[in-house]
Amino acid sequence: MTPRANDQIDEIVVRKAPIFSGLDEAAASTLRSSMSLVKLRKGQSLFKEGDDGDHLFIVSNGKVKLGTKSPDGRENLLMILGPGDMFGDLSLFDSGPRTSTATAVTDTKLLSLGQDKVIPWVKEHPEVSLHLLARLASRLRRTNEVVGDLVFSDVPGRVAKALIDLGVKFGDKREEGLFVNHDLTQEELAQLVGASRETVNKALADFAQRGWLRLEARSVMILDYERMLKRGR
Repeated sequence: MTPRANDQIDEIVVRKAPIFSGLDEAAASTLRSSMSLVKLRKGQSLFKEGDDGDHLFIVSNGKVKLGTKSPDGRENLLMILGPGDMFGDLSLFDSGPRTSTATAVTDTKLLSLGQDKVIPWVKEHPEVSLHLLARLASRLRRTNEVVGDLVFSDVPGRVAKALIDLGVKFGDKREEGLFVNHDLTQEELAQLVGASRETVNKALADFAQRGWLRLEARSVMILDYERMLKRGR
């Protein structure tokens, strides 16, 4: 049966996920056929911190945020994921509780793959496990960078780095600069850099006054990429 238009998946984007790395077309098609479509509305949670986890997910369209909450209710965003990104893969090796909450930032389509299907697949295609291990190593390295930023970088530096990272993932090069449609509220951007909204807004206002960027609704136009990149180092 032909899928409906709103169920269409960008297959090219999905195939960029690490789990497909190193597979030939036949093997990739077989793996893809084992995946199920998941659709989320903006603001809808896919899973919550502490839930049992036994599926990995690949973003086809839209954006997903991963976050945690402290005992006193404060929220922290770990990362923003977009098309081609894979998450939940820790559940393939450890069926323990989820370590974060996944929520749709926009209307989102994902593909889901259960642990019961992945483990036999990895045993049959051991080259896949190497790519998954590389993915986990990359995540650990990223975690170490985040910890280092919180210890050694000031808030404006963290804001600049976050905008550059979002630009790499979601940026659209235009004549006047790099347009970054991050779809985050000011509060979410503050949670992403681990600071108060007031402090983050002050940093953004300073960047705008210097002519490095222009603030727009849930997006920014980075006008001076090199200065922002240098400030974020």
